[in-house]
Amino acid sequence: MRIYTQLTHIQRYQIYALLNIGHSNTGIAQTIGVHKSTIGREIKRNRGQKGYRPKQAHQIAMERRDKAKKRISAADWEGIDQLIKLDWSPEQISDQLGKERMLQISHEWIYQHIYQDKRSGGILWQHLRCRKKRRKRYGSYEKRGQIPNRVWIDERPQVVEQRERLGDWEADTIISKGKQKAIVTLTERKSRMTLLKKVEDRTAETVKQAIIDLLRPFVDQTLTITCDNGKEFSEHIAIAQALNANVYFAHPQAAWERGSNENANGLIRQYFPKGTDFSTLAEKDIELVILRLNHRPRKCLGFSSPNMVFFQEMQVALKT
Repeated sequence: MRIYTQLTHIQRYQIYALLNIGHSNTGIAQTIGVHKSTIGREIKRNRGQKGYRPKQAHQIAMERRDKAKKRISAADWEGIDQLIKLDWSPEQISDQLGKERMLQISHEWIYQHIYQDKRSGGILWQHLRCRKKRRKRYGSYEKRGQIPNRVWIDERPQVVEQRERLGDWEADTIISKGKQKAIVTLTERKSRMTLLKKVEDRTAETVKQAIIDLLRPFVDQTLTITCDNGKEFSEHIAIAQALNANVYFAHPQAAWERGSNENANGLIRQYFPKGTDFSTLAEKDIELVILRLNHRPRKCLGFSSPNMVFFQEMQVALKT
């Protein structure tokens, strides 16, 4: 009997993004590493009147889980404790109880139980094969970079998801050999227009100025910027003020939330593969890649180029 996989907050955003670009349940399942029935059940059980929305879906799932906790009796936990003391892993316990149709419980839930026991002075954690002081929790926000006052992508206007307007950018950096120099990359979501600028270092001040320099000519077409969580974006407030735009941050380890930019980075790496020393790149090398990326027809744009879509949209906006 297959066990239902408990999805994380981050995985629900990934499902939403993949659904929006037309992936099947099977394709989504393969991408995030769960069974396809998990995806079908997730979409069916946790959708609202306006369809599947990740924030709403997670709330519905958590409410259901809270109700389900009441079904796990003290006797059930005692039996689970006995298996833990036999050095069974939470995955083994979850799988075996499910196969014997005794109890449906996720391994993540069992881990939570073990660490709650540890906080209370218990010793169940000593039976885990990996006794880390802090177990990484998928779906929780890591503290990479300690960026102050960042606003998560959850707060970003829903219209950005639709790619119906010009002016929503995604930002990242790609790193040179030696990890000193870098290229700041910006991609506009609707047109896929990509802007690049080589920087001598990845300090927040340098990256801030590069973003401002790249977008200042298009300040009227800059409404939002969605960044990666690197320290180099710590000056996000200054960027927002200089460009009169709102800056948001994707969740850690959720590159699909900046999918346009991630795809552009992959295209850039065709010209500057990993291991390339950016100190050898001249300005004309960067300009050539910008030209090629933005004049290349894209299937997602009906085989128009990013350059064509961007400037056509820009002209329409100026006439209205």
